[in-house]
Amino acid sequence: MEKFTQYSTFFYTAVGIDPYVRKGDSKQSTLRARIVFLANVINLTIVAVCESIYAYSAFQEKKLLEAVTVMSYIGFVFVGMSKMFFIQWKKTVLNEILEDLEAIFPKGKVQEEKYDLPKYLRTCSGICLTYASLYSLLIWTFNLFSVMEYLVYEKWLKTRVVGKGLPYLMYVPWKWEDSWSYYPLLFSQNFAGYTAAAGQISTDLLFCAVATQLVMHFDFLSSRMMTHKLSGNWKKDSKFLSDMVRYHERILRLTDVVNDVFGVPLLLNFMVSSFVICFVGFQMTVGVAPDMVVKLFLFLFSSMSQVYLICHYGQMVADASFGLSVATYSQNWVHADVRYKRALVIIISRAQNVTFLKATIFLNITRSSMTDLLQISYKFFALLRTMYAQ
Repeated sequence: MEKFTQYSTFFYTAVGIDPYVRKGDSKQSTLRARIVFLANVINLTIVAVCESIYAYSAFQEKKLLEAVTVMSYIGFVFVGMSKMFFIQWKKTVLNEILEDLEAIFPKGKVQEEKYDLPKYLRTCSGICLTYASLYSLLIWTFNLFSVMEYLVYEKWLKTRVVGKGLPYLMYVPWKWEDSWSYYPLLFSQNFAGYTAAAGQISTDLLFCAVATQLVMHFDFLSSRMMTHKLSGNWKKDSKFLSDMVRYHERILRLTDVVNDVFGVPLLLNFMVSSFVICFVGFQMTVGVAPDMVVKLFLFLFSSMSQVYLICHYGQMVADASFGLSVATYSQNWVHADVRYKRALVIIISRAQNVTFLKATIFLNITRSSMTDLLQISYKFFALLRTMYAQ
């Protein structure tokens, strides 16, 4: 069970969040985590406020490109902070989810083989590691880009004067370029950028881990239903059906609780991501420097990968839940008791009511959600291009 959540735990610890109670946690470690979390939140809030002031000033001065650039940063920070706060808010419920998952988790090699656990763990770990590496590459590219430009172009190649710059545009009420305050500002922005990224990565990875286990249980239930051999004895066969129905209901209740915990952060993620994708795409089409295009493309690709990852797992849960109806119909029920056949009809009917992971009541998460998001982003992009041309 811990192997599914190891990557999310690592990034949660980095921002000072204990999303669930683990054995061996001491009061000292909890106090340290709270201090780290408070420092992260205060620093991130200050940076976000300064960026908002800068964006407002840029709009007032009709500097649309700069305003859009800062708005993409603000959206990135907003998503990261909202995910961190919602996980803290729903910590008790999240503990219950993980306890329920652990209670039905396959134990022992025999059960692990029946559930095909190594396949799901290998797939989940590979996706989580790839996603975390991609997002880490994104944030450190942004954090160190201005420093590397200064060191390479001005100090090493000596081809042009770059000057000291900060990773992100924000309002600073004093001259920091030739002051010692440049270094604390640089550290603060790097710290804030990593906090926002870790807040998103950790929650996304935990979502993937939980969704993978839901898919595993749906698939195991389908496999049991399809391969079950009827005894011909109504009492024995009805006992099997009642066990399967209880198991199915338990998975469905778990899915409802997962939607309660992750629903609002996912909705905010979809809403803000549409603007971020639009803003970054707009910046790439207005004639920025080639090295800046590479950085923006990485930002765009990472944002789209994040949304696709969520949509992919939402589609997997929907497919796995519907697969139970097909598996139940595929059972060799032809010569079964008529009461057994009637019970199968009820199970098939319930399974055909597809179970979705939801971004609250407004959105069922499937791969088609990705298409809707891109369409909305393009509409905003077209509007920005029109405003910029005028």
